[in-house]
Amino acid sequence: MKSRFSISNYSNLAQRVITAILGTIIIITSTVFSEWSYFIVFAIILAFTQMEFYKLCGLDGMLPLKSFGTFIGLLVFSFTFLEEMKIIPIAYYFLVFPLVSMIFFIKLYKKTDKKPFTGIAYTILGIFYVALPFSLLTVAAFSVDNTFHFEIIIGSLLMLWASDSGAYFAGTKFGKTKLFERVSPKKSWEGSLGGAFSAIIVTYFISKNFTVLPEWQWFCIMTIIIIAGTYGDLIESLFKRSIAIKDSGKGLPGHGGFMDRFDGLLLSTPFIVAFLKIF
Repeated sequence: MKSRFSISNYSNLAQRVITAILGTIIIITSTVFSEWSYFIVFAIILAFTQMEFYKLCGLDGMLPLKSFGTFIGLLVFSFTFLEEMKIIPIAYYFLVFPLVSMIFFIKLYKKTDKKPFTGIAYTILGIFYVALPFSLLTVAAFSVDNTFHFEIIIGSLLMLWASDSGAYFAGTKFGKTKLFERVSPKKSWEGSLGGAFSAIIVTYFISKNFTVLPEWQWFCIMTIIIIAGTYGDLIESLFKRSIAIKDSGKGLPGHGGFMDRFDGLLLSTPFIVAFLKIF
């Protein structure tokens, strides 16, 4: 019987593991060290992710305002962080609205843009699809006692990474039953179950060590991440399929691009924040 793992598979796996270890160290260290180091690192991740999204849009002939859209996204992220830190009032958010309106003004002067409203739409979509979830991650971190709790961010990310890794290895080894073949031919139910199993194990240890939230809330967040994270992955696959590419970029060796690594976070975070604010 022919092995399902080739030399190229092992090479890709090695890159994947090295990138994952380095990325995990940077993210966890910065988040635990202080609120400000968290802010800086995640602002950088946000900028790369949003620029990557706009670059992908450009491959399909769409012309979003990459730099200006990313600037607005970083501003939303910054205002959210500073407001949660009680450094600025919430009124500063109103500065975002005229900046969004300026997207229309700028497009008026793009003479070579034959479909300006398509570019406008995708510029705004990048703000909502990428910058808003990253900003809401900050809201989640401050959701208990209006104090920054790194445990909420680290715990959520560990669940997401466990789910992704479990799905990758289980799907590679056992994947046969297609999950959503029309959108992502390689994703399988076996992979999804492997991801869920990995997330359950990690969540158990998180709930015992990160007591900022009760155990039942951690497991509710885990459920959100498994479901919304899977859909986030499928939605990004649908987007990539629509422009005929495999990976969103090459910024993270073994993982593709930033969107490939954070797609689950983009869809999970709004649900996590809503859950923490209501319950």
